[in-house]
Amino acid sequence: MTIGSKKFVLFLMGPTASGKTELAIEISKTIDSKLISVDSALIYKGMDIGTAKPDKKTLKEFPHELIDICEPEDSFSVNDFIDLATTQIELAFKEGKLPILVGGTSFYFNALEHGISNLPASTDKSRKHFNELLKKHGSEKLHDNLKEIDPKSAERIHPNDSQRITRALEVYDLSGEMLSSLQGQKNHKKLNHKIKKIILMPKRSELHERIEERFIDMIKNGLLNEVEALKNNKKLNLDLASMRCVGYRQVWNYFEGIYNKKEMMEKAIVATRQLCKRQCTWLRNEKEALVLTNPNIDKAIDYIK
Repeated sequence: MTIGSKKFVLFLMGPTASGKTELAIEISKTIDSKLISVDSALIYKGMDIGTAKPDKKTLKEFPHELIDICEPEDSFSVNDFIDLATTQIELAFKEGKLPILVGGTSFYFNALEHGISNLPASTDKSRKHFNELLKKHGSEKLHDNLKEIDPKSAERIHPNDSQRITRALEVYDLSGEMLSSLQGQKNHKKLNHKIKKIILMPKRSELHERIEERFIDMIKNGLLNEVEALKNNKKLNLDLASMRCVGYRQVWNYFEGIYNKKEMMEKAIVATRQLCKRQCTWLRNEKEALVLTNPNIDKAIDYIK
């Protein structure tokens, strides 16, 4: 089945471990589609097990764009994502296919739908500076600093969210303007196509169970070897965005002797459940979407038609 002359983009969203990829593949079996990953972890090469990346056989049969597009040491911004995703969306339309954007990275979806602020680009020098401040003072102290500079951003950002805190401080340092002010000017690179949304949202207890089972399977399938190889790469450290992906930091710290294996597994599972909770909170605020508690392919196809 093709989408004919109808031009729209399908957002297939859901929290981690919800079964988004499987549903996207089932839809693509019925509707001629181009699958485009919207996942800030799947972009990295050599990070396959801990990111729950579809295996090579699956990717060969059902190719996903924007997977394995950069090295773990590379920087990759939301601007980069929008440029690449927009190119793939236009290619899909040119080929008469439905662009299915599938993933759980809310920032990417939000940027595509609403546009982004024209924020100053991060630099190696500024990133290093704020990572050093983070190591020295901790995220709560930097959050206090942010309260003085940009109270609105500080109110939105959790004191433990070190990545967003340092970015807000960096924006002010580079531009002299508050992140909250710049973010109010969202119209840059907004997607100019109709969007349909499907949200896959299983029950919380089911998600929690899947997250635990999946991480245990990751350990069995070689996650420790994967992280050990990354740790041996002299270009990588825990300050990089790639190494902040859930699971990787905890395993890295296990190799550092900070956690024993049981502690590492517990902390990784808890961190993944916390990610899941944040994703669910975002998804509950999404409007005009088909919400599925299970991957009901018939309902999904009817909605897309």
